Amino acid sequence: MKIKWDENLTAGLVPVLNKVGHDVQTTIEEGLTGKLDGDIWHAAQSEERFLMTQDIDFSDIRVFAPGSHQAILLLRLHSPNQAAIIFRVTDLFSNENAEAWRLFRCGHRTQGPCAPAVTQQLISLLGSLRYS
Repeated sequence: MKIKWDENLTAGLVPVLNKVGHDVQTTIEEGLTGKLDGDIWHAAQSEERFLMTQDIDFSDIRVFAPGSHQAILLLRLHSPNQAAIIFRVTDLFSNENAEAWRLFRCGHRTQGPCAPAVTQQLISLLGSLRYS
């Protein structure tokens, strides 16, 4: 999976994700540190990358409408320290089929709107991330 890793996530996970076969590029490596969300968004979309971030601004579905982009994983942990982020992301990528997440994209990039079962699976997955 092609991932754009935002600067607000620990860079210690990048080698771990690369080692298990993901193509991770960081905003730091690309000189996007401190840039506007729009610049980071444009870079992720132009490279067809899945954006991983803690930036709550990316949760605005009026701006980042489901199905209009590659994907966003907004990581919001109860205790967002470096150790918790490393544990949760490592667990997530070890126990979930990240490639299957593309099935959760609804709208013009799929065969139509999400089926209720798929939508519920997505809500469950996101809920487990949010409250971990």
